[in-house]
Amino acid sequence: MSIDPMDIRILNALAEDGRISGRELGDRIGLSLTPTLRRIRRLEEEGYIQGYGARLDEARLGGAMSVFVQVTLKAQTLESISDFEMQIVKAREVMSCYLMTGGADYMLRVVAADLASYQAFLMNTLTRIPGVAHIQSSFALRPVIERTSPPLG
Repeated sequence: MSIDPMDIRILNALAEDGRISGRELGDRIGLSLTPTLRRIRRLEEEGYIQGYGARLDEARLGGAMSVFVQVTLKAQTLESISDFEMQIVKAREVMSCYLMTGGADYMLRVVAADLASYQAFLMNTLTRIPGVAHIQSSFALRPVIERTSPPLG
């Protein structure tokens, strides 16, 4: 089933504040409580809403630095890709990991408290994963924009 402009308004409001009450959400989008809740339930069931969570302050919780890391594997076989992915998901410092096209096989976003913490991650985790051929790190100076949801209507 497709979504309509009212669904998009609901999704935008929930992306902004996932703890908004059904009544407040209905008031904001111009629907009564029952149809608002019915739409939310349908959006959840159809997978448009995958869950709810809190946005945590990475810097206050020990991740003051964001490092973008390009990783190239020695071989791009199904086995080497699978092995790398099984290992990297265990690394708690890795906030996101994408399989890429282009020069590098993977792009990671890693958080660390400081340079020494990143070095420890690099030396004790990333370089010890079998099959890693090349690592290139870029340190983020500051975020310019960080969105928590895709662009909607």
